Amino acid sequence: MPVKSKNRAREWFDTLFYGILIAIGFRSLFLEPFNIPSGSMIPTLHIGDHIFVTKWSYGYSRYSFPFGSWKLWNGRFLGHEPKVGDVIVFRNPANESLDYVKRLIGVPGDVIQVKEGRLYINGKMVERKDPRPYIVAVLPRSLRSVGYYRDNMTIKGNKIWVDNEPATFKYTIEYKSDRLCHANPGMCGVFPATEYTEVLPNGVEHSIIEFSDNEYMDNTAEYLVPEGHFFFMGDNRDNSNDSRADVGFVPRDNVLGRVWFIWYSHNYVAPMISFWNWNSKMRWDRFGKGIH
Repeated sequence: MPVKSKNRAREWFDTLFYGILIAIGFRSLFLEPFNIPSGSMIPTLHIGDHIFVTKWSYGYSRYSFPFGSWKLWNGRFLGHEPKVGDVIVFRNPANESLDYVKRLIGVPGDVIQVKEGRLYINGKMVERKDPRPYIVAVLPRSLRSVGYYRDNMTIKGNKIWVDNEPATFKYTIEYKSDRLCHANPGMCGVFPATEYTEVLPNGVEHSIIEFSDNEYMDNTAEYLVPEGHFFFMGDNRDNSNDSRADVGFVPRDNVLGRVWFIWYSHNYVAPMISFWNWNSKMRWDRFGKGIH
């Protein structure tokens, strides 16, 4: 009996050990999941989106593996250069405990500037077309079940209705604690924005939102992207801590991978165990959505 117990314990240990090794290897070499905790990439990514990142897209650096911050080596292997317009997860050079997701705007040698809300790359204004309304709703959690009502607009769960009809414009809804909303009244509310299609110099088209063209980072100095670094910006141009702010230029080694698709999305309206609330919690239309 003692021998059998010992063998059984060894089998459990081996299963757990090799299972962990396989999981680490898969996350390091192939696909790694991340969740989106902030609205800096609205409208492309929403808070509560869960994404898969392809680790092979740009090769591997020490940050691709556990304990990358230990600086065991420098450089990348099996590397491929990212393209302007790619949505990328990278390790924040200002704080290596944080992973950020932004859109690549500038590569080495590019000169980036924002003037009066417009993006300039190498001295040329980037095309911005097709303006359309967009709503960012940040509401206290106490309203998640009873709903928010103003004029002809109703917000409940993850849906907006106007005159009792589904909204025809795009939007994102986020719920925060009542205490946080009461302590920071300017943080919560319903904020109108404008969605544009931006056309980057290489032809990549993607959506951005702007609350105005006169916000904190709508007028910047010129940034010359140095060798071995990249310049990133969030698609939510007025609410993104990116290369215009604390993040600065991102070293090539800090790139983790390219965002592939959203595999799961919810709006924190209720705990996962409350399956009867899934219809108002899950953003079913975002499941499986590819990111461009």
